[in-house]
Order: sequence, then C-alpha cells, then structure tokens
Amino acid sequence: MKGRTIILDHIRGREAAALLVDGHLDDFLIAADAPAPGTIYRARADRPVKGQGGMFLTTPDGPAFLRQVKGLAPGAQLLVQVTGYAEPGKAIPVTAKLLFKSRYAIVTPGAPGLNVSRSIRDEDERDRLQEIAHDEMSESAFGLILRSACAGVDAEEIAEDIAQMANLAAQVLQDGEGAPERLIDGDGPHAQAWRDWTDPAEIVTKPGGFAEQGVLDLLDDALSTRAPLAGGGFLFIEPTRALVAVDVNTGSDTSLAAGQKANFACAKALPRALRIRGLGGQIVLDLAPMAKKDRRGFESALRAALRADSEETTLAGWTPLGHFELQRKRGRLPVSEVLK
Repeated sequence: MKGRTIILDHIRGREAAALLVDGHLDDFLIAADAPAPGTIYRARADRPVKGQGGMFLTTPDGPAFLRQVKGLAPGAQLLVQVTGYAEPGKAIPVTAKLLFKSRYAIVTPGAPGLNVSRSIRDEDERDRLQEIAHDEMSESAFGLILRSACAGVDAEEIAEDIAQMANLAAQVLQDGEGAPERLIDGDGPHAQAWRDWTDPAEIVTKPGGFAEQGVLDLLDDALSTRAPLAGGGFLFIEPTRALVAVDVNTGSDTSLAAGQKANFACAKALPRALRIRGLGGQIVLDLAPMAKKDRRGFESALRAALRADSEETTLAGWTPLGHFELQRKRGRLPVSEVLK
C-alpha cells in the first residue's frame, strides 16, 4: 500500500490517530489521562526551589513546576502552559511562555514579530505570506509564526486560522485573575493529527478504521522490544525507571563493516521507533562495534533523522564506555503504559 494514510479511531475507549506511510506505521497518537501538552492553567505560585531556580505551582490537576523563575512571589497568580508529561510522582512541567498553535499559525503573545517558517524557501511565497500576516496582525501586539503548512494555501483560509488563534489568545490573557483553573485543554490525538500531519494523505474516520487498515497488528509489532533494521540488524528498546536503553545488534551480518552499517541504520530508524512508542527522557544507545573515526558520521546521520521528528531531542554525546546519550522531550506518554 503506497502513499500516506491518516486513520482516526479509538482504542479501548481512548481517542487515537495513526499515520501510515507506504503501509508502515510512521506515527501514533493516543489520549492519556494526564493533562495533554498545550493545556493552559491559571495557576498560583506555591513555593520556590532554591538552587534550581524554579517554583512549584498549584493547579486544578495537581502540582506543577515552572523553571527559570525570576521575581515571582509565593501566592502570585499567573498563566502557564503544559510542555510535556511528568515522570510518575513528579510535578507537571509548565512554561509561562504561552503558544497558541493551529494548523497554519502559531500566535506568540510574549514574543512579538511576524515570521514565516524557514522551510518555505520560495521568495514569492514568503512575500505573500508576510502580506497575509501583516494584514491580520497589524493592530495586534502578539507575535505570529506561519507554519510550513501555509505553502500554497488560500489566503482566506490562512487569515481565518490566524484570527481564530489571535482571538483565543486575547480571551485567555484576559482571564488571569481568580482561583487556579484549567482554561484550555491541550489538543487530543485527532486535533493534533489535523494540526501536525499536514502532508497530503487519505483520511479514514469511520469507526473500526484501525482494524480495517491493519493498524492494530502494526501497533503490536511496533511496541515489541525488538525492532528490525535495514540490512538485517535489529534494535532492542527497553524502557527502565531511569532511562531508555537501546541495544544495537548486527544480526547475521559478520562482515567487517557490520557494526558501522547497523549503527547507521539505527540512526535512521531510531526517531520513528521512539516516536511510535511515546518514549522520552534519557536515551542511552549501546551501539555495535565501529571505528572511532565513524562516530562523527553517525552523529550527522542521527541529527539529520531527528530534524523531521516531532519531539525535541538533544544529542548529549559519547560516554567513556562508548555509549551515545540523548535527552528527549517527554511530549508523549509511553503507549505501553497508556494501553495497560
């Protein structure tokens, strides 16, 4: 099955969305019980954390933690937005820099300026989008980013999207006084799929779409601890309480370049493997043996593969034992935990 297919359905009563590319599961989203990233609270400052430059906050969904706090006194009210999922027993991670994100536009109340996605390189198209941005935001103090999905889209459709996000931002910012309250829920899987999976695709929305399109079988394969690599190697991906361990194996390949080939295949496959499983935090790669001179090439290949990934990932570097470490944003909960 060639091409892209987006299937919107439910699993065990939870809203879910799957993206298939040429018949392979490329991304998967599922609703969790915890507040979704993008949720906005009116919160109350509780107590500072000395030495960490942070502040615990009170929200309707439990304690939250705000980093890099300056001039915020206990008892103060403020608006914050959920940035990811917390580890078990920890506070919800939040930021005071609010973003109002849709398919075409991101309105940034705390960061003025009108910008167009760098991935849109055609100068005429950039000029057209800048004109739309100026027409819609000329009287607003908010900033605006026009996303890559705007390319070639009708001006009226983009303008409507901008206006909706700007109006929503204005309404929320006027609601900063009062007891702790959830003001906006983060996008669910169906809304997030519409917002972020913008490349042309067939859309399947009828109930039972997962079973009909084979998503359930693909998901079972994807959630296995073993993931195949091009060339016959494979990965073992095993989450622990402290970190996610990834072991690279060469399989049946016994050539001198087997380790290098398996590691480069890992670099290409790893973002998808982590994305589908919903894994984040500390990632430690136990790579197959390869010469130190190939390390830079591996890093470049991994960085290129992560460029198109939906979750922010930092390459931490090599350990004395030759492991490679990543720090990945917890933008999702592990699918295996959600579907327990």
